[in-house]
Amino acid sequence: MIKTSQSKKIIIANWKMNPKTANEALNLFDSVKKSAEKLKNVQTVICPPDIFLGEIAKKKRGKKVSIGAQDVSVMKKGAFTGEISVAMLKNLGVEYVIVGHSERRALGDSNEIVYEKLKLVLDAGIKAILCVGEKERNETGEYFEFLARQIKSAASADLKGKIKNLIIAYEPIWAIGKTADEAIDASSLHEMVLFIKKVLTEIFGKTAADKTSVLYGGSVENENADDLIKNSEINGFLVGHESLDAEKISEILEVVNESQ
Repeated sequence: MIKTSQSKKIIIANWKMNPKTANEALNLFDSVKKSAEKLKNVQTVICPPDIFLGEIAKKKRGKKVSIGAQDVSVMKKGAFTGEISVAMLKNLGVEYVIVGHSERRALGDSNEIVYEKLKLVLDAGIKAILCVGEKERNETGEYFEFLARQIKSAASADLKGKIKNLIIAYEPIWAIGKTADEAIDASSLHEMVLFIKKVLTEIFGKTAADKTSVLYGGSVENENADDLIKNSEINGFLVGHESLDAEKISEILEVVNESQ
């Protein structure tokens, strides 16, 4: 088993625009929290839709389960209808914020906007989950250059003093929505982790890069979680659709916890 520099793994549950009602959200949170609180080697982060953040934050107890937001406004305050500021999230008790998710990028978040959001989150002392990942792969390896540009445009050198709160989530878009068999294999993922660490080293230096957690998102299921967590040097997962099923996400949590 490959040993990573981080002893505690991180599992981010991204509920996206689910579930429909507050009762469903609270019941799902309670079920996941019940499982997560038993695990000593995993930090679980639940990222519900913003509309449920307040109610879920009231039910949070202890340190093994944290609350995260799926996005944040690029603006600090003002007349910006429909936006939610980083200060609002912090006042709710949000400890993590996803920045640059592929679905937000598809809706118009440029590399420049992702940088501004990342800076706001880190300046607020909140942990930022920076999502990066290529749309497709080719034999010439151009996706490495694409990934490096995404990382360098957001995680720029001027943020070095706040690197302790930065988490990278590698989510190759071509793997999202696929089955475990169609997702990335442990060997390829290990290669990508090493590449991401190399890019981070170029920006922040080796010591800071080694301490930065790198997660994987892209069709994470119980069937492939064990192999990926043990053999790719990944520090955890960003889980999408499987996180909406309390039994399935609990199984992933247990697999990761036992991988230590």
